[in-house]
Amino acid sequence: MSSLRVTVAVITYNRSRFLRQTLAGIVRQDYPADRWELLVIDNNSTDDTRDVVTSFVTANPAPRRILETLQGLDHGRNRAIEEARGDLVVLVDDDILVEPDWLAQLVAPFSSESAHKIGVVGGEVMPVFPDGIPTWLEGSHRPLQFRSDPGPLPPNQAPVGANLAFPKWAFVRFGMFDTRLDRQGSRLFGGGDAQMIRRLRMVGLEAWFVPGAKVLHQISGERLTLGYSLRHAFDSARSRVGDHVRTLRESGRSPLGFMATRAAGGAFKVAGFLLLAMACMVALRTGSARRALVRAWRSCGYLYQISRTAVGNA
Repeated sequence: MSSLRVTVAVITYNRSRFLRQTLAGIVRQDYPADRWELLVIDNNSTDDTRDVVTSFVTANPAPRRILETLQGLDHGRNRAIEEARGDLVVLVDDDILVEPDWLAQLVAPFSSESAHKIGVVGGEVMPVFPDGIPTWLEGSHRPLQFRSDPGPLPPNQAPVGANLAFPKWAFVRFGMFDTRLDRQGSRLFGGGDAQMIRRLRMVGLEAWFVPGAKVLHQISGERLTLGYSLRHAFDSARSRVGDHVRTLRESGRSPLGFMATRAAGGAFKVAGFLLLAMACMVALRTGSARRALVRAWRSCGYLYQISRTAVGNA
């Protein structure tokens, strides 16, 4: 394991409160200090992100802050890959908490006999709520647990972007993240990590899951409001449509059948969930009403993206 050089990159945008905690965990890794580096890709933050990074100047290794002025998560990821000196590139969110053995666990599969066929390794992502969670949202955020031991995932499962490791050669051979996808500022449209993993699988590489490489994903109070939940539901639905359409097209199949079926179902769900929300409000069941509104707005996201795709705008 010590022969592998690793670059850990944190992509951040105006999250200094959580970034400080993330870096505090990452710099405590039980991994040879001369075999890894830590990058912080600052995507135009206007808070005290620079000062937070500077406060870790005595860490070994100390984080290196890189300003990426092109706004967007995938611009940040690609900048990290360009700057990386490691054989492996670990891409993580700026709001995770990790244990000292996290990095060693995450990159261990790349030292195994299966390393030549691994395109990406992901670890468990467990949501935590530092500001508490409203009653109406309890149960809506679940841990992403796929298997109890390290190994490849089936085609219908994929690790998520909060906790991923890639061999750098995969980007050299098969290209970088698609900068038309994923978050830009406050926009919650996504799909860059899913698209990259799908591309690697299409050339015969495997996506692995390592449960021991667990991170705690902090979900702050401002991300647990009705407004944020509506926006996230809408944009995540758009992302799913885009990802499914791309998958069909890349496999040589037409997306028209999928779009027609999803549009019909979406229209039915919008009407049904709006009626349910109104009934719950009348019955003073505000939590149930909010959940119904979120589901209605998610269906609106499906309809919106299908209509854009149909007219050739996405």
